[in-house]
Amino acid sequence: MPDNRRHRGPHPADPDLFGEAQVSALQHAVRDLSWLLTRGYGGASALKLVGDRFQLVDRQRTAVMRCACSDQSLEERQQRRTDPPNGQSVAIDGFNLITTIEAALSGGVLIRGRDDCLRDMASMHGTYRRVEETIPALTLIGERLAAHGVGEVLWLLDNPVSNSGRLKQVIEEVAGERGWNWSAQLDRNPDEALIRLQEHLIVSADSYVIENSEQWWSLANDVVESCVESVWVVDCGALKI
Repeated sequence: MPDNRRHRGPHPADPDLFGEAQVSALQHAVRDLSWLLTRGYGGASALKLVGDRFQLVDRQRTAVMRCACSDQSLEERQQRRTDPPNGQSVAIDGFNLITTIEAALSGGVLIRGRDDCLRDMASMHGTYRRVEETIPALTLIGERLAAHGVGEVLWLLDNPVSNSGRLKQVIEEVAGERGWNWSAQLDRNPDEALIRLQEHLIVSADSYVIENSEQWWSLANDVVESCVESVWVVDCGALKI
């Protein structure tokens, strides 16, 4: 079935799955899963245990998994997190950032994890489709980058994702129109490519990337909190373990 979505908005079930009545269960589930991960329990088995306990459906379990982390991982992330750059080159985890801002602009749910990162619940299933929020999202991202006085900006996109080449072209066109010093590249394994770019400040909310990069910056948080009104954020990582 073709993907005819025009927005990166909420799933039809999201008001029930992430509404006010569910927030406490999600927060407790993240706390319990983080406790288990801290003590060395396997992620899949621990998630099943916690998900069953709180009677969570698959989409809620995905949110809990994205928001939880062990104390050790949390410490790693906090140590590597840095303030916005000034003149420094930046490398962006392309799909990770753009879908979060698209979702924020279209009223989709964003989840806040233990590490304070905002993440979306959009699912591309190996295919990226441009939506009405794509250009506005890129514009907001570019304006925030310019406001922070960044240097060169490199976007890395997953080459195996269908339509990644089209997004690369859109990024380059937007940058050209605005005079922004951007480049975009396709890579078969952008996570590893980002980690190797030690001279760049990494923009991502991917757990593996931010735990293994020299320095990372939560640009998604910056854009959402500075530029997007009436954003739907569920703070799943609010409880301490």
